[in-house]
Formats: sequence, C-alpha cells, structure tokens
Amino acid sequence: MLIHPNFDPVAIHLGPLAVRWYGLMYLVGFVMAIVVGRLRLRLPHVAAQGWTARDIDDMLFYGVLGTIIGGRLGYVLFYKADYYFAHPLDVFKVWQGGMSFHGGFLGVTLAMALFAWQRNRTWMQVTDFVAPMVPTGLAAGRLGNFINGELWGRVTDPQAPWAMLFQSAAPDDALWLASHPQLAAKWHLNEVFAQYHMLPRHPSELYEVALEGIVLFFVLWFFTRKPRPVGAASAVFLIGYGLARFIVEFAREPDDFLGLLTFGLSMGQWLSLPMILVGVGLFAWSYRRAAKAKEPAAVAR
Repeated sequence: MLIHPNFDPVAIHLGPLAVRWYGLMYLVGFVMAIVVGRLRLRLPHVAAQGWTARDIDDMLFYGVLGTIIGGRLGYVLFYKADYYFAHPLDVFKVWQGGMSFHGGFLGVTLAMALFAWQRNRTWMQVTDFVAPMVPTGLAAGRLGNFINGELWGRVTDPQAPWAMLFQSAAPDDALWLASHPQLAAKWHLNEVFAQYHMLPRHPSELYEVALEGIVLFFVLWFFTRKPRPVGAASAVFLIGYGLARFIVEFAREPDDFLGLLTFGLSMGQWLSLPMILVGVGLFAWSYRRAAKAKEPAAVAR
C-alpha cells in the first residue's frame, strides 16, 4: 500500500507568518490561467476577436474575486448552512477552511458577466474564452488538497495498487471499521488497522487532478484550437467538469456532516448533474443557432 507523505501544510515559515501550500496552489492556478490565456492569444481566430493581454490580466482580477467570494459562500450555503446561520461571524473565518467549487464556479460566472458588460462583449464570448483556462487551476487546487491530506477517498481493498493510507483520516477509519464489519472482514481490514492504525483509501484528490485538470484541459485545448460556435466551449467545460466530478465522487469520501443523499448520491454529484444537463442543452443550442445563421446565406446563393 502507498502511504501519504503527510506534508507540512505550511510551505514557508517566515517567523510569525506562514505561507501555506494551499495558498500557493491558488497562486499557481491563477498564474497557469494567465499562461494558457496568453497562449490562446496566438490562435488566429482568437486574435481576430480582439482579445488582448490586458483583457486577461483584468479578467484574472474579476476571477480571483469570484472564486474566493463564491467559493466561500457556496460552501456556507450548500454544505453547512445550518451551522453558519447559527454562527454568522464564522463565515469570515476562511483560514479554518471551507471552499466549494460549485460556489466558486457561480462566483466566477457572475464576475465574468460583469467583465463582459464593462467590455461590451457578450457573456458567452467571455466564458468561451475563459473555459480552457480553468482546468489548470482546478488541478492546482486539487493538488493542494492532496498535500494537505484532506478530501481523501473512500475505503478500498488494500490489495488495490492505488490504495493509500492517510494519517489525517485515522479517526474516521476507526469509525468506519465499527460501522462496516462485513466489508472489513472481507478485506481483512481489522489486521491492516491493527498494524498501521489507518485504512487504505482512494487518493481521490489525484483522480480529480487527472480528470478535472489534465484530461479536461486537453479536451478543451484541442476543441478550441479551431473556431467554434458561440457557447460551444462553455458547454464542453460544463459537460466535462460535471462528468469528471460525478465519476470521482464514487471514490471520494462524502462529507461526514452530510453523508450520501437521495439515491445514494453525494452533494457533489447532485450539484454536478445540473452542470451536465445545462451543458448538453447549451451545446445543442450553440450548434443549432450556428446552423440557422448559415441558412439565409445558402438560400441567397
């Protein structure tokens, strides 16, 4: 079995100040977004739309605000609403953790709408340009989760080549043993726990790095290398992320304060389903609209 390295969550100690890995991963994500955006400016059809390096820099400012504010409020509302309604001041204690991708996504979406309004562009033109810039940031964020040893996966067969022991999951491992005696006996997990005081789990953070980050980036990068109808790139992002997150959630441990919801699906899966459905609808609308736009020209010939 693999053993999580149990990294120090603080990357750099500067006396009373501490620079945490998770914060650095956010920085890496935003820098990578700029790099991808600058590379996209070299594509003829992107340059023809009038995008500039200044647009990317300004867009990043809006994106940072949308990510942080939306991510925090999304976690508060989607995951622990009862707690934060009872302790409203704790909403501002971001150093205690608690960010939601789906909330961050909504925050960035609204931020891009404001950016589009200020630049006299359509909202969909902006989201199409931004879509290929997002997956590298997602990969960096999930890597930060792995370094912190958080958001680990569900218990799995210790013989699986991907099985990993997470020290931070040890308290939950003991509870899992007590509530799953038959599965523990099948996989001989009592012996594993007696030896390591931990249970083998899926490193689901790395699955997300691979699917939400690397795979989704290449899909979007190659899809947008050619001119596409307005809305198509945004649709591919919605479908791709929604599917990746929905699949990984089968290996990711549900939040202990929520567990599995209706039909045995997690909150992450229920929040991803609308993204997939909206993405499919947007993709169909995008190409149908483009086809209708060509019809008058065909009749004129």
